Parts: sequence; C-alpha cells; structure tokens
Amino acid sequence: MPSPLYMDAEIRPNRSLSERGFVILITVVTLANCASAAVFLALGATFVPIFLGFDVLAVIVAFLVSFSAAKRIERVQVTASEVRVTHETPKWTRLVWESPTAFTRVHVEKEDERTVALKLALSGREAEVAAALSPRERADFAKALERAIWQARRERS
Repeated sequence: MPSPLYMDAEIRPNRSLSERGFVILITVVTLANCASAAVFLALGATFVPIFLGFDVLAVIVAFLVSFSAAKRIERVQVTASEVRVTHETPKWTRLVWESPTAFTRVHVEKEDERTVALKLALSGREAEVAAALSPRERADFAKALERAIWQARRERS
C-alpha cells in the first residue's frame, strides 16, 4: 500500500502575457519596424531594415523561450518516507531532490523580512525549491512544507 502524501504541490511560473497578447504585441512591433524600415529605405539606408527584421526575430525568439519555460512544473511531494522534488515538462521528468523525511531540513533565507530563498537540506547538500514564487508566496510555502514534513515525521513515530 503506498504511503499517503502529506504534500503534493505543483509550482508553475507566472506568465502575464497570453498567446493572444503575444500575437497583438508581435503585430505592433512588426508594424512599427516596417514603418521605420520604410522611412530608412526612403532615406537610402538599405541595411537598417535588415537589422529591424533581426529585431523582430529576436523578440519572437525571446517570447518563445519564455513560453517554453512557463510549461516547466516543479513538483514537491512529501510522504512519511521521503521528500521528492521533480521538474516536469510535457516531454520529460527529472528528479532534482530525494531524501528521507526524517532527516530533511527546511532552510529559509531571509533578507529584510523577505523570504529570498527556500532550500531543502540534508548532510551538507541543499536544493532550492519554489524559486518561481514571490517572497510572500515562498514564505507561505515554507510554512506549509515544514508542516507537511512535521506531520509525515509524526506518522513514523
């Protein structure tokens, strides 16, 4: 019988631009660059439109990379026997951290009352978790993670 999960959290990066917004933005950037290219061509600057084309291409590539990074999920699972952190995409899953629950510590780094980092620690090893969250969300997640580990340890005793 599998051990019950005390935590099964999915952390997804926040992206504020939808696909429709992306299309609108690229349309505006392309139109502005085409208008600029027409002016520069009229002035005889033949190489400027080429660089404006590279500009549009660079913006498109940057957003595509951002959208692919947004599909990555960080999953944190706590059972009575282990704490696991995996990174998942639609194509692959990679184990980032695995440790016995009984010995895993949660280390919170604070700076001016803000939670700047949250790490799992065991025997000198550390793995950062919840980096995609805001400082306030990270502090709340740290409390929930500590509570889940505490409850999992109680089951073992």
